[in-house]
Amino acid sequence: MGDPKLTHIDAAGAAHMVDVSDKAVTSRIAVAEGTVTMRPETLDLIVSGNAKKGDVIATARIAGIMASKKTHELIPLCHPLALSKVTVDIEPDPSLPGLRVRATTKVSGQTGVEMEALTACSLACLTIYDMAKAVDRGMVIGNVRLLEKAGGKSGHWTIADDGTEGGT
Repeated sequence: MGDPKLTHIDAAGAAHMVDVSDKAVTSRIAVAEGTVTMRPETLDLIVSGNAKKGDVIATARIAGIMASKKTHELIPLCHPLALSKVTVDIEPDPSLPGLRVRATTKVSGQTGVEMEALTACSLACLTIYDMAKAVDRGMVIGNVRLLEKAGGKSGHWTIADDGTEGGT
């Protein structure tokens, strides 16, 4: 596979936006996940829908979707993308205890949507924190990571539950 290269660094070491004009337009998808760990009482409050600021899960879902569409405004070298689909799923996980956030992004384009999925996941987690911080300032946002990407020249890549990477 040769020496790995950072694509956003030119030969002189300067940061630059990657030229994707010669890349093929393909269907691309990315899935990211993260967690917000909290006290069991906080999780119960969120799940019951009785948080003071309102529906935590619905608000976080919308925040994640909105954030994915602004990724290029937040991360300096990202291309603006016309996303065709964004989903943010948030599920209670009593074993944490807390919430698991999973964001999926899709586009037909010349560059991947990993950063959009990671941004959606991260902002949904931050919104959960903001909505519930009045009752639990000790919440921990963690484990934000890419789970899967497909499309483009590099093909399909996944990470398994045990942390092993795979691709085609």
